[in-house]
Amino acid sequence: MDSHRFDVAVYARRLAAAARATAAAGLDGLVITPGYDLRYLIGSRAQTLERLTALVVPASGDPTIVVPRLELASLKGSAIAELGLGVRAWVDGEDPYLLVSAALGGGRAATAVTDSMSALHLVPLAGVLGVSPVLVTGILRELRMVKEECEIDALRKAGSAIDRVHARVPEFLVPGRTEAEVAADIAEAIVDEGHSDASFIIVGSGPHGADPHHSYSSRELQAGDIVVVDIGGAYEPGYHSDCTRTYSIGEPSPDVAHQYSLLQRAQRAACDVVRPGVTAEQVDATAREVLAETGLAEFFVHRTGHGIGLSVHEEPYIVSGNDLPLTAGMSFSIEPGIYFPGSWGARIEDIVVVTEDGALAVNNRPHELVVVTVD
Repeated sequence: MDSHRFDVAVYARRLAAAARATAAAGLDGLVITPGYDLRYLIGSRAQTLERLTALVVPASGDPTIVVPRLELASLKGSAIAELGLGVRAWVDGEDPYLLVSAALGGGRAATAVTDSMSALHLVPLAGVLGVSPVLVTGILRELRMVKEECEIDALRKAGSAIDRVHARVPEFLVPGRTEAEVAADIAEAIVDEGHSDASFIIVGSGPHGADPHHSYSSRELQAGDIVVVDIGGAYEPGYHSDCTRTYSIGEPSPDVAHQYSLLQRAQRAACDVVRPGVTAEQVDATAREVLAETGLAEFFVHRTGHGIGLSVHEEPYIVSGNDLPLTAGMSFSIEPGIYFPGSWGARIEDIVVVTEDGALAVNNRPHELVVVTVD
């Protein structure tokens, strides 16, 4: 078995479940182009190109891979051979969309496609199938949201790895260094600690910490700065870490320390309420209620969390209006923050997995404001 994917039995279960969900939705099949859904279903890391590569999953019958002959090597490492999937290689001059149609039985076919399919492929495919496809998101939604034990294990390993990076962050936060220099050290540490790559790095110092999606800049760190560090990467077989901790370069002011303690209380309350049957919006509301009681609600300007797995951001989203009941196996972030424009900001983020007993955190670094000693 390739070390970058799960055992073939995992993908066999997923393909069978996807076919059942397709039939239940009244569709004739799925057409899955390269992206997270293709990796989820067969472990393939093929890339999207101008030539069509697609996994065709009929509601009944055997799945087929349609792939340019010159791109056959891109499928190495996937579970295709072990799954016994049919491969229809095509060459320039052939119409790959007709091959997709044939794999679905020919004629008019109602299908679902991935959100990563480009218009370059979607438009001719719709013409051949005779009906506009729908998004596969709804078909695969339940499958991808509820993680299997092997996925949870991958998330826990990713969480432990990013915890080890956060343990090293204080040594990088030296006054006079730029955010970009700190980010470069963090990127190296993310790979050193076992990730295949660094997916994102936020080093928001001082006023930059008040921008939730700031990345990093040439700003030099200063004594007294509050620094938001939000980092994550892909950990084989492609599952992501995502964790935020907030640091103070030198002792924080009493006001900052007090407001941070309230944020810490809100994050803890949101984690504590997680259990099967509780809705996503109830988790969001729990964090907001704590901040509202202390006059900080207006400074919390984003959702409380997002799902995570093969993609950094996926369902379920922990946000007002999402009445989805939580189910054991769902994984998502809990990351309330407070942001004071032009001054400072703070965020605390853990990835948790829903269990029958509550939330299992895959991140276990202390949640206190980390004070970095200034010489």
